[in-house]
Parts: sequence; structure tokens; C-alpha cells
Amino acid sequence: MIKQTAEEQKKTDEQMKKTDEQMKRTDERLDRLSRNVDGLNNSMGQLIETLIGAGIGDKFKGFNLKRVFRRVPIYNEKNRVLTDIDILLSNTAHAMGVEVKDALDRTSYVDKHLERMALIRKYPPAEIKINNKRLMGALAGGFADPDVTAYAYKCGFFALELTGESVSLVPPPDGFTPGIW
Repeated sequence: MIKQTAEEQKKTDEQMKKTDEQMKRTDERLDRLSRNVDGLNNSMGQLIETLIGAGIGDKFKGFNLKRVFRRVPIYNEKNRVLTDIDILLSNTAHAMGVEVKDALDRTSYVDKHLERMALIRKYPPAEIKINNKRLMGALAGGFADPDVTAYAYKCGFFALELTGESVSLVPPPDGFTPGIW
């Protein structure tokens, strides 16, 4: 009886060891898959930023925003990165912080950009600090939901979306005045 129990215990231990090894291989595969998906999301975001960034300054008639910067970090007084600006447009008097999303389909993106704009105004990068430029904001996406763009304009932001081979300013509502932060 003891011998039989010992043999069963040995078989159980061997099976548990095999199960542990299988679980380890599964975990490794999941880790690889996760890295691949994250890389794809990153690549898609960079592609959308590149497509939207091309000639974006020309979309804002009357502002002459010819200087374009990408991925501008915003530091606090302790030199800690708080956020970044996907695309920063600038001229001698104005600057515009543009947040780019693959799809502009959530009002939470607008709310988050309002918070970001407050941080940019509080801790402006040198390009904005020069001449204490008037800071405006915009949101852009590969697709822009009409309800979200309406909300963006209500909050003082411009809204842009990809249209074929170009990026277009979503027509602002009558009487729209861009917000200044």
C-alpha cells in the first residue's frame, strides 16, 4: 500500500512538473505576443502622427504656424516629465499643442488634452516661453467622431482628421473662437 501511494505520488509530481513547464512556455508566448501587439500599436500611432504632421501648419489659416516640433516633453521644476506634446506648431506670437490619436472617438481625449494644456501653460517649453506666446490647442485623429469634434470645439480646440491623402480641419462651428491657455 505504501509502495503504491509512493508511486502515485511520484506520477503526480512528474505531471505537476510537466504542467509547470507548459505554463512557463505559455507565459513566455503571451509575453512575446504582448510585446508584438504593443509594437504594432506604437507603429500605428507613429504612422498617424506622421500623416497628420505633414503640412499641418497650413491648415490654420491666418496663424502662419510654420515651425513644427514633434514629441516635445513638458518638464516640471524638478525636471520630471509630466506629459508631452505630440505636435507643437509655432510662429512668433502663437503656439499650438496638437494631440494626435488614431481615432478621435472619445470625449475623454478632449478632457485629457484640457489637462495637458494647463500643464503646458504652467511649464511651457522654450518655444512657447519665448515672447510668452498665445497657446492654442487642437486634437487630430485618423477618424474624428462628429460628437467628439463638436465637444472639442466647445472646449476651444480645433479638430482635424485624415481625409484620403491629406489632413483636413473639421469645419469649426459659426462664431468659433479658439481657446487661449
